Amino acid sequence: MSAEGKEGRTRKSVGGKGASLGHHVSDDGYLDGRLLIAMPVMSDPRFERSVIYMCAHSSEGAMGIIVNRPAGSIDFPGLLVQLDIIETADQIKLPENAEMMKVMKGGPVDTGRGFVLHSSDFYIHDATLHIDDGISLTATVDILKAIARGAGPKHAILALGYAGWAPGQLENEIQHNGWLHCDADPDLIFGDNVDEKYGRALRKIGIDPGMLSNDAGHA
Repeated sequence: MSAEGKEGRTRKSVGGKGASLGHHVSDDGYLDGRLLIAMPVMSDPRFERSVIYMCAHSSEGAMGIIVNRPAGSIDFPGLLVQLDIIETADQIKLPENAEMMKVMKGGPVDTGRGFVLHSSDFYIHDATLHIDDGISLTATVDILKAIARGAGPKHAILALGYAGWAPGQLENEIQHNGWLHCDADPDLIFGDNVDEKYGRALRKIGIDPGMLSNDAGHA
C-alpha cells in the first residue's frame, strides 16, 4: 500500500453524493448515513455478517465502509511506518487514539487504499466528505499525519478498501432480502466491541440475532 495510491481521489469516487442527506431514509429511498446489515442468508463471503456504514447512495450507485471486519495482522502504527509517516522507533510515542485506532477491511474494492471514517470535528478542504450526523470520510494521507501527531479527529477508524454497488444494484439486493438497515450511531461505527456490532445492529431494529436462521424455512 502506498501513500500515492491513497492520495486525494475520494471526491471522484463518492463525488458529492452527500450534500443534502438527512438522518433517516430520504424521500427517494437512499440510505446515505445509515447502517446496512447483512441478512443471515447472505451468500457472498465478502459481506457475511457485515455491518456497513453507507457513505454515498444515489441513482449513480452506492459506496460504504464495512465497520465490523478487522484487517487482522495490520495495525495502525505499523501502517504509519509502512507509509513513511513515522519512523519505526516513533511508534511508542504515538498519541493514545492513534495507537489504539482500528484498521478494518472496508470492502472488496480498492483494497490498497485507505479510507478514514471519522467524527466531523476534523475537516480537510476539498478532501473531506461530510456524510451525515457528525460523520465524515477522508481518504488523503494528510489525515493520517494529523492523527499521528495528535491533531486528528476524536473518533476514527481506518478502512482498507470499500464496498461499492453499480446503479440499482443495492436496491435489487435489498428487494431480494440481502440487507436490512438501521440508524447509525457512533458506537456501532467506532466502538471497540467489533465482534458484537452485528448482533447489536440487529437488536437496534428489534431483531433477536438468535431468532434468525440461515435456513429460510425456519426464519
